[in-house]
Amino acid sequence: MDVVEHELNRPWEGVLAAPARGSDVGVLVLAGSSGRIERERARILAQQGIAALSIRWFGGPGQSPGICEIPLETFTAAVDFLTKTGVRRIGILGVSKGAEAALLTAVHDPRVDVVIALSPTSRVWCNVGPGPDGEQRPYRSSWTWQGQPLPFVPLDDSWTPVNHGSGPAAIRGWYELSERSFAHLLPRAEIPVDKARADLLLVAGGDDAMWPSLRFAEQLAERRRSAGRTAHLIARHDAGHRPRFPGESPAPASPHFLYGGTPRADALLGEAAWPHILDKLARTAPSSY
Repeated sequence: MDVVEHELNRPWEGVLAAPARGSDVGVLVLAGSSGRIERERARILAQQGIAALSIRWFGGPGQSPGICEIPLETFTAAVDFLTKTGVRRIGILGVSKGAEAALLTAVHDPRVDVVIALSPTSRVWCNVGPGPDGEQRPYRSSWTWQGQPLPFVPLDDSWTPVNHGSGPAAIRGWYELSERSFAHLLPRAEIPVDKARADLLLVAGGDDAMWPSLRFAEQLAERRRSAGRTAHLIARHDAGHRPRFPGESPAPASPHFLYGGTPRADALLGEAAWPHILDKLARTAPSSY
């Protein structure tokens, strides 16, 4: 399928990859804590007949240098952009912190028809990196809505990595400790996916070394079920934090973090999820619950 790519500079840096013949389906593609533009992932989706928009949502010109009090309006503006291209069905596909943003955007924007959350969290966490003021502490929310910070869970800085600073670290234990240390803050920080109109597809690996995304995904699914709504969970217990779709390059190793899983397991998880992702995006009307 012929794909056309358009480079974007305003209101954010990004790329729109779309079939040359156009599409009725649009998806916003969000990276995790890198905030990068997911060009390859957008191209792969466009080759399947989907208009795929990927944006730099922090760290770009005029943006916060870290994931600190990022306005969710950043993402609703991307939904505006997609609707103006003529698409009739809107999806958001995000991984890790991008999945957190995707879920929250769907809670606040009823135009979102489907969320595909890869390696998600079930609650709002604190900032990762500095805000516009350059400060990282005290902890603040990752997100705001209509100018107000969302309730969040901070990190317990008494945690130390098992490797004690030598080489890349698995930080899952940091999040697990913080859940225990700040248990009284968890209820207000839960992402209320039961209020979202969007259909929900969750993809998670049980060997995720960044945070316990499979447990988080199960919590999200249960939250939906308790409200009489549905969620589809696809999991592999040997996969890590970065599932890869058919045709994608392997995820590069990091000098700072361990992600868990193996390239094979991560690819198998992405391969298992891929047809369900395409099915969710291609439906011509919102799913019934």
